Amino acid sequence: MRFLLTAEQREFARSLDALLTASDTPAVVRAWSTGDHGPGRALWSRLADAGVFGLAAPQAYDGMGLRPVELVVAYVELGRHAAPGPVVETAGASALLARLAALGATGPAERLLPGLVSGKAVATLSLPGGGPYALDADAAGAVLVVRDAELRLAPGHGPVRPSADPARRLALPSPGGELLARGPRLADAVRHAELWARLAAAAQAVGVAEELLRRTVAYVKERTQFGVPVGSFQAVKHRLADTLLAVEFARPLLYGAAVTLAPGDVAGAKVAAGSAVYAAARAALQLHGAVGYTQELDLSLWLRKARPLRDAWGSARVCRGDVLAHHVG
Repeated sequence: MRFLLTAEQREFARSLDALLTASDTPAVVRAWSTGDHGPGRALWSRLADAGVFGLAAPQAYDGMGLRPVELVVAYVELGRHAAPGPVVETAGASALLARLAALGATGPAERLLPGLVSGKAVATLSLPGGGPYALDADAAGAVLVVRDAELRLAPGHGPVRPSADPARRLALPSPGGELLARGPRLADAVRHAELWARLAAAAQAVGVAEELLRRTVAYVKERTQFGVPVGSFQAVKHRLADTLLAVEFARPLLYGAAVTLAPGDVAGAKVAAGSAVYAAARAALQLHGAVGYTQELDLSLWLRKARPLRDAWGSARVCRGDVLAHHVG
């Protein structure tokens, strides 16, 4: 069995890296944080043209088919470049609508999925157990909310609230709204959506961890103390080596989970990815010294994503419980 990415998948990653590099994502993130969605929507459109938002949608609705490995490839790049917006939630919404369609409830998918795939529409998703808020509801054309065994299209949202990451803008969805689905089929679709969203969040976390580590290694090579680079100090080397091990341990679990799509595997990958991104953030903050605390430094755009991504779509405690439930229980 082949476990390496194919040449096509590696080229997909390189093309996304080039697209995001050319898009000046730090400037896009800062604009998004202030509520200026223009640059972010332009980037969203380019990502849609590259096929990113079709990876969790069937071909019948203009998608690329369900491609979990390619989705992981794409979301690692989104994490490496700190791309803003409800990218994970849009993947979860696409998976939810696709599953409903596969179970016979085709109406919501026919209505919403083509717009999500094309990038003309942005969706956010709020599911039971994920807290009351919807991410980036102020930028989303479709706010999908599952409450009391019903899927509704929320008619609006409340005031935007601050988050640990300014680019993750939270708001309470307005109650009520159009009923899209209910019943046993919805319960199955919600489990499917949670699985895909958790996988995407884990991939994004790994990408953030990789970039934090890359920036920290570059910095300690340049910063000097006592006339030598601080990266030459044994304690610094050990700290970076530990961080690298965490990232390298998370990566194969992530791609393995994309291959199997088993709930226990995805939960395990999320635990490892969350640990890696948090370790990378702590190491980056400590080794950058006082400058690491400043918002003016681009490093802060990745630092402030670490903890929210660690806990989004399944905290370590929840995911460990899921691992035990699926592999032991």
